[in-house]
Amino acid sequence: MNQKLLQNRLLALSFPKLSVFILLFSLLGVDVGFAKNQPNTFKTVDITVKGKVSDAETGDGLPGVSVTAKGSTKGAVTDVNGEYSITVSDGKAVLVFSYVGYTPQEITVGGQTQINIQLKSDSKTLSEVVVVGYGTAKKTDITGAVKSVRSEEFNKGIINSPEQLLQGKVAGVNVTSASGEPGSAQNISIRGPGGVRTGSTPLFVVDGLALDNSGTGGAMNPLTFLNPQDIETIDVLKDASATAIYGARGANGVVLITTKKGKAGTSSMNYSASLGISEIARALPVYTADEYRKAVPSVGGVLEDLKGNTDWQKEITRTAYTQNHNLTLGGGAGKLTYYASFGAQKQEGILKNNDLNLYTGRINVNQKFWEDRLNVDVNLNATFTNNSRPPIGSMIGNAISTNPTYPAYDAEGNPAVYPNLVNPLVSLKLERDITKTNRLIGNISPSLKITNDLVYKLNYGIDNSNSVRDLVSMPNAVPLQDGRLQTVYLNNSNSLIENYLTYTKDFNNNSFSALVGHSFQKIFLQGRSSSINKFPISDIDPIYNPGLGQELTLANNKPSGFATKNELQSFFSRLNYSFKDKYLLTATVRADGSSKFGANNKYGIFPSFAAGWRISEEEFMKGSRISNLKLRAGWGQTGNQEIPSKITQALFTSTVSASTSYPLTNTGPFPAGTTYSRLANPDIQWEVSTQTNIGLDFGLFNGALTGAVDYFNKVSSDILLEVIPSDPVQPAGTFWTNVKDMNITNKGLEIELAYRQKTASGINYGIGGNTTFIRNKVTNSPYSVIPSGSASGSGLTSATINGYLSGEPIGTFFLRDFTGFDDKGLSTYRDTDGDGIVTDKDRIAAGSALPTMQYNFFGNIGYKGFDLVVNFNGIRGNKIYDNTANSNFYKLRLSKGINTTPEAVQYANESVNNAAPVSTRFLKDGAFLRLNNMALGYSFNTKALGIDKYIPVLRLSVTGQNLFVITKYNGYDPEVNTDRTINGISSYGIDYLSYPKAKSIIFGLNVSF
Repeated sequence: MNQKLLQNRLLALSFPKLSVFILLFSLLGVDVGFAKNQPNTFKTVDITVKGKVSDAETGDGLPGVSVTAKGSTKGAVTDVNGEYSITVSDGKAVLVFSYVGYTPQEITVGGQTQINIQLKSDSKTLSEVVVVGYGTAKKTDITGAVKSVRSEEFNKGIINSPEQLLQGKVAGVNVTSASGEPGSAQNISIRGPGGVRTGSTPLFVVDGLALDNSGTGGAMNPLTFLNPQDIETIDVLKDASATAIYGARGANGVVLITTKKGKAGTSSMNYSASLGISEIARALPVYTADEYRKAVPSVGGVLEDLKGNTDWQKEITRTAYTQNHNLTLGGGAGKLTYYASFGAQKQEGILKNNDLNLYTGRINVNQKFWEDRLNVDVNLNATFTNNSRPPIGSMIGNAISTNPTYPAYDAEGNPAVYPNLVNPLVSLKLERDITKTNRLIGNISPSLKITNDLVYKLNYGIDNSNSVRDLVSMPNAVPLQDGRLQTVYLNNSNSLIENYLTYTKDFNNNSFSALVGHSFQKIFLQGRSSSINKFPISDIDPIYNPGLGQELTLANNKPSGFATKNELQSFFSRLNYSFKDKYLLTATVRADGSSKFGANNKYGIFPSFAAGWRISEEEFMKGSRISNLKLRAGWGQTGNQEIPSKITQALFTSTVSASTSYPLTNTGPFPAGTTYSRLANPDIQWEVSTQTNIGLDFGLFNGALTGAVDYFNKVSSDILLEVIPSDPVQPAGTFWTNVKDMNITNKGLEIELAYRQKTASGINYGIGGNTTFIRNKVTNSPYSVIPSGSASGSGLTSATINGYLSGEPIGTFFLRDFTGFDDKGLSTYRDTDGDGIVTDKDRIAAGSALPTMQYNFFGNIGYKGFDLVVNFNGIRGNKIYDNTANSNFYKLRLSKGINTTPEAVQYANESVNNAAPVSTRFLKDGAFLRLNNMALGYSFNTKALGIDKYIPVLRLSVTGQNLFVITKYNGYDPEVNTDRTINGISSYGIDYLSYPKAKSIIFGLNVSF
C-alpha cells in the first residue's frame, strides 16, 4: 500500500474518533462557561391571554400562526379559525406573532386577557428558508438555481416515492413514470443526462444523509422506503454553483428531502386514510373476437374458431384497490420537540396477483441543552416492504396475441389449458416473484454553538437494507412444468460521518458565513443466489421447503454471489458574502477521493462561484410595482463516479479451453490457463460536468406574481467509457479510460411563473406553470456509433435501437429508414450510402427519446371550506420506439392466427410473408399532455359544529389521478422507458410489453385531534 493511500485511510479512520473528542471537549467547555443562574425564588402570577389572528386585508382567521412569549419557551399556534390561547408569567410579557408571508408583530400583554391581531402580508418574508446542503438560506440570498417545493404543493394521488411528488413541479426536472407497476423505478433527470453509462439519477439526500442509488432488491424503486406523508419540503439543486458542495455526487443534480419536525407549544395527533380505485387507463386496441374472425381470413390466414369471446387484456387486469393509513403524533414542550408517524399502504396492481404492501415508521426528535447552545436532532425511519409480482412481460405478451375466440375458462371454471398456446391465466397460477425488504435509515446530528458566531456540527448516519427475493415456478402436470425455486439475498450497508464548522458574522453592512468540513462515506453491497429444480406436485410451496427439490447440479443450480465495497472521502468549504443585503457572493470547493479510481487520480477538486444582485433593493427601484428582482450568475464543476468498482485494477480469468490450456503431464486433466480479461489503468479519474447558469428572479404586485428565468449550459467531459485498444496486439479486448475529447452538452432555457391572489370576498386562487427548452448533444465520440437499446421479439435478437453518435443527442434512434414496399409487398429501406444494397451502414439518426420541451401548468381555487387543485404535465420533441408493435403487430403474425391490432394491416400492399425488422416503421411521436391529478376537498368548520376542542381539523377529499392523456402514441402510455441497456450503455425511449398505467379515483379523510 503506497504512502499516500495509507495516509488517506488513517485520516478517514481518525475522523470519527476526532469528532467525538471535539464534541466532548466542547460540551465540557460550554458547561463551565454557560452555567445557569440561580433560580428565582419570587413567585409570579400567571396570566392567560386569548385572541384571534386574522389577515389584515380579508379579515379571515389565519391558522398556524406562531404565538410566543418573547425570551421564554412558552408558545402556542393558532387553530384552523385563527384563535389561540397562551399563558404568560406576568403583564410585562411580550407576545410575538409570526407567520410566513406576513410582517411579525410584538404586543406587550399589560393587563389584557384578550388580544386580537391583524397581520399584514409582507413580500419580503415570502422568501422562505430553503435547504442548500450543509445548511439553510433565505431564498432572497440564494445565488444558484434552486427550487423548493413544499408539502402543500406536492402532487396528489397514489404516491409510492418522492419523485412522483415532484413531477411537473420544477423546471428542468423531467420525471418519467416508466411503468404503471406499484413501486416501480422512476426515471428522473435534472437538466438532461450527462453520461453514456452513468444514467441521469441525481443524488438524494434525506435529512442530511446522502443515499446510495443502488437497488434494494427485486424490481423495486429504492426510494419507496420513504413515506410521502412524512416529507415537509423537497429542495432541488440544479446548477453547479448549488451542487458543487456535493462534489463528485452532484453531476446529475441534488435532491434534498427534509422530513417533518414537531413544534414546541403544541400537541397534535393526525389520522389520514384514503381508498383508491384504479383501472387500466388505455388498453391496446387488439381485435375483438368478432373482428378477429373477419381479419384472419382477410389476410389469407386459417381461422381457428373455438366460439369464445375473450378479452384477454381484461382477463389479466382487474379493478384494483389501494388502502392508505397514516397516523402522526407531533408536538413538544420546552426544549424537546418530536414527530412520529406510522404508515400502512396496501396497493393492488391493475394486473392480477400484483400486490405491494408497505409499512413505514418514523420518529424525529429534537432536544436542546445548555441554554439552547447544544441542539441534537435524531431521525429514524424503518420500512418493511412485501412486493408480489406476476410474470409481467410474458403475461402481457400472451394477452395481446392470444386468439380471442379461445375461452379463458373450461367447463369447471378453471383456467383453460390448450396444447398449442399458453393461457395467461395459467401463468398467473404457476409463476410468482416475491420480494421482502427491510430497511432502516437514521442519523443523529448534534450541533454545538461554541461561540455566538461559531457552530460545530456532527452528522452520523446509517442506511441498512436487506431483502429476500423468491422466484417460484410451481410444478405442474398440464402444461408440464418441473418446478423451480431461486432465492436471491441482497444486503446494502451505507454509513456516513461528517464534521463541519460554520462561522457567521454581521458587521456594519457586511454579512458572511464560512463553512469547512470533512465527510467519509462507506458503501458495502453483497448478494447471494441459490436455486433448486424438479419439485414434486404437492400442497407444499417450494418457498417453505426447498429440500423437496430433486435436482441440484452445478450446471443448472450453481450458487453465485458478489460483494462490493466503495469508500468516499471528502473535504469541503463554502463562503457566502452579502453587502447591504443587495450584493451576494457564494464560493464553494470540494475535494473528493474515491476508492473507485486509480492510484494516480484518487482525488478530484470541484470548485464553483456564483454572484447575485438584488436590483429591487436599490434606491431607484423604491416605490415600483416590482417587489423582487434579482440577477444571478454562476459557474462550477461537479463530478461523476457512478461506474463499476475496481475497473482501475487488472482482472484475470482462469479457464480450461483450447486457447488457454496445455497438458503438463501425459495423463490427467488440463490445468486452467490464466489470461487478462481487463487491463489495469491507474490513471482513470472523475467524469467532470462544468455548468454555467444565468438567472433572473422576479416578483410583482407585492409578491402576487412571481417567476424565474434561467439559461444553463452544462458540458460533461472526461467521459468514462470502455473502449477497444488502438493497438490490436493486446491481452484484453477492451479497457476502461476517460475519453478526453468526448463531450456531452445540455443547454437550455427554463421559465417559471406563478400568480396567487386572495379577493376581498374570500376567494383565493392561483395559476402558474413552468417550461423548459433543452438541447442535448454528443461530440467527439471515439466510435462512429455506441450501440444501445437491444430489441426484443422473434427475429429481432441482436438488433439495436439506440445509438450514441457525434453531433446527435443521447437517446438517438439509429435505424434503417423505412420507405414502404416493393412490388412484392416486401419492406424497402433508404440506401443512404448509394452502394445499391441496404445494410447497417445505411442506418440514420431518426430523432431522440429526449424531449426538447417540457411544460407543466397548475391551477387552484378555494372558497370557504372548498378547494380545488389541478396539475397538468407534458413533453414534446421526443420519439418512442414501439418494440411491442415491432414484435407483435404486423401482417405476417395475423396470417398465422396470432391476434394483432389494426396497425398490422394498415398497409394494403404489404405481403403476408413480409418480415418486420427494426426500422423507422415503428418509430412514433412521443409527445403528450396529461392531466396528472385533480383534487377537490372540503374542510369542515369544526367550531360551527361544536367539536373544535376535540377535532380541530376535519377534511374530506376526492382525487383523480391520470384522468386523461392526449397523445398520438397508440401504445399503453407514451411515458415509457423499458430498460434495454447493452453492456451498461443506457437506453432511452423504448416500449416493450410495458406495465399499463392506471387511472385512479382516491377518496380521502383527514382528522386532527
